[in-house]
Amino acid sequence: GSARCSPPKQHLETLSHRGAAKRRGVFLKACTAMATAGKPCEPGGPRHTNRLINEKSPYLLQHAHNPVDWYPWGQEAFDKAKKENKLIFLSVGYSTCHWCHVMEEESFKNKEIGEIMNKNFVCIKVDREERPDVDKVYMTFVQATSGGGGWPMSVWLTPDLKPFAGGTYFPPDDRVYRVGFRTVLLRIAEQWNQNKDALLENSQKIMEALQIHARICGQAQESPPPSQEVMAMCFQQLSKSYDEEYGGFSEFPKFPTPVNLNFLFTYWALHRTTPEGARALQMATHTLKMMAYGGIHDHIGQGFHRYSTDQHWHVPHFEKMLYDQGQLATAYTRAFQVSGDEFFADVVGDILLYVSRDLSDQAGGFYSAEDADSYPSATSGEKREGAFCVWTAEEIRALLPEPVEGAAEGTTLADVFMHHYGVKEDGNVSPAKDPHGELKGKNVLIVRSSPALTAARFGLEPGRLDALLSQGRRRLAAARAQRPRPHLDTKMLASWNGLMISGFAQAGAALAKEEYVCRAARAAHFVRRHLFDAASGRLLRSCYRGQDSAVEQSAVPIQGFLEDYVFVIQALFDLYEASLDQGWLEWALQLQHTQDKLFWDPKGFAYFSSEAGDPSLLLRLKDDQDGAEPSANSVTVMNLLRAASYSGHMEWVEKAGQILAAFSERLLKIPVALPEMARASAAFHHTLKQVVICGDPQGEDTKDLLRCVHSVYCPNKVLLLEDGADSSFLRRRLPFLRALAREAGKATAYVCSGSGCSLPVTAPRELRGLLLGAP
Repeated sequence: GSARCSPPKQHLETLSHRGAAKRRGVFLKACTAMATAGKPCEPGGPRHTNRLINEKSPYLLQHAHNPVDWYPWGQEAFDKAKKENKLIFLSVGYSTCHWCHVMEEESFKNKEIGEIMNKNFVCIKVDREERPDVDKVYMTFVQATSGGGGWPMSVWLTPDLKPFAGGTYFPPDDRVYRVGFRTVLLRIAEQWNQNKDALLENSQKIMEALQIHARICGQAQESPPPSQEVMAMCFQQLSKSYDEEYGGFSEFPKFPTPVNLNFLFTYWALHRTTPEGARALQMATHTLKMMAYGGIHDHIGQGFHRYSTDQHWHVPHFEKMLYDQGQLATAYTRAFQVSGDEFFADVVGDILLYVSRDLSDQAGGFYSAEDADSYPSATSGEKREGAFCVWTAEEIRALLPEPVEGAAEGTTLADVFMHHYGVKEDGNVSPAKDPHGELKGKNVLIVRSSPALTAARFGLEPGRLDALLSQGRRRLAAARAQRPRPHLDTKMLASWNGLMISGFAQAGAALAKEEYVCRAARAAHFVRRHLFDAASGRLLRSCYRGQDSAVEQSAVPIQGFLEDYVFVIQALFDLYEASLDQGWLEWALQLQHTQDKLFWDPKGFAYFSSEAGDPSLLLRLKDDQDGAEPSANSVTVMNLLRAASYSGHMEWVEKAGQILAAFSERLLKIPVALPEMARASAAFHHTLKQVVICGDPQGEDTKDLLRCVHSVYCPNKVLLLEDGADSSFLRRRLPFLRALAREAGKATAYVCSGSGCSLPVTAPRELRGLLLGAP
């Protein structure tokens, strides 16, 4: 069985519900709890310091004072293993992972276990967020051999880095259903001493099997699968797993899965007038509403937690990840575009407020994550999950004591607030969702009744109720600000910054909020300055908040991976459409050329996740699942189509088709594993519409047409502004723009595709009709 921080795959069929965690009755905790660094160092300073002290990753620094002689992933460790003919013990995790922390407390801080590790192994620590390539190779092995996966990941390798044994969390000592870490270490060391040849032979066989298992490739003449079939099948599969009552696509644990929601919005846009289209829209908007009412949404501190441990979106795993905020901002923006319901716009504002306040670096970048665990009070010796976010009824009564005018005699603000947010005197978390008793007597706020019902219950005007609830939330926020904050992972990743830039840019365009577009542009400038090497034209993976809040790079910067290019390119296209600054387009197209050079597989098509030439990487993989984040190949199909529309470089359309062909078997059988690629296949078959606005960017008539474009959800379009400047980047790339004129001197819109352009329109109403008519 496997203890899991954040399941690497979100489709529940891949969550192995077996194993010790379940038998110990804490499967859910194992599956859903994640946390942070250990307690402050013991008085008198730590007794031991290892090589990780020189690293920048917050996760590696958390382990710098373990009695284990940890090495970072790199040549020094590999050379030592070869020279001393020792096995390698590889431990992979991340700084906000609860079970990583448990294993550190129990095993890596244990002096005696540390001695066994140091004597028999070369020990390497990897931050999976810094090195997704290393994580993916060995996770592929662990999942193939144990049927489960997750973090912390523990793998034993031969000196030439081939895996032969692995798992996830190990308890320090033998338990009824689990062998302890100490025992595993001693057994493996003994095997190496006695049966070295058999072990090496076995590891060679495992690698050969993995290489075959991991191949994804297309044939030269193969055509992409028919998108109607793929879309229909994906819709059916999502529909089957949909929870009619609470939304979402599983019983529990329940994940936000923005990739599913975006697929449904696209499906609706292509089938607006059919019952299936209506159902797709209902599934997406209902899920987004239930999440926003739920405890997975932080009603006091804004933003969304990682996922819900129950069916009702009530008790979350409290960690907050940047990639969720970015994708959810986009999903709620689309819900607003489609429905016009201000409720969704408010949630977008709430997410972006949280990110601007708590996950933003002063230089403009975005931090990675905020922990689930924190100290309940300044004097506590032990962190607890959710301590920063939960409330007792008593605390709320003390904070909101005043009587409410106009309500029944004796009604206090606390009564109204507690009724609305489901607060109970003895706590509202069921013991089944709290196996460690950390939330006993506590309440996770969840909207339990509509504003109209709460208002009616206390005889209040709805407008009055809103004011009371927001007063209550402000008070609780002020009280919460006095609590010790959870650990913040201040690592800044190019890929996740890309997802967040898209969130701000799309929200800014659709909600007509200039400040969001400016925030997106600030972050894009940050990426160009700190996560891009202009000399080589290449992206870097990560940078860090260092001393005095300066932005720092590691001594040997980590080169960007496929996902870094893909999410940054997507962000730059989104930022161009929101700001109409052609500089972002130019940079996006340069990065697309670099991506092609570094990652394209000319033999089997599609892109590898990592570049060639790193001898320490045994496999070059292609991700084949849209999970917590969409997979890079899925997003790049749309990027390539957009790039071709902005540049006229048609080879990119061909590449998009080749990716779809390479994944066609999966797309035809289980498209629900690739909803983002399924929706991109529709754009490939419909060809993107170029919506060209000819006009002066400062003119009111131009702005009216642009507002109209941004207000409509039209998934298969790109927006271009033709401002009449002869030397403009777009004019040089797309000669047909010169032929498009303004009608009677007014700002004019054209909708163009490969076969030509529509008749010109100057009224937003007519443009809206054209856009809604376009698939």
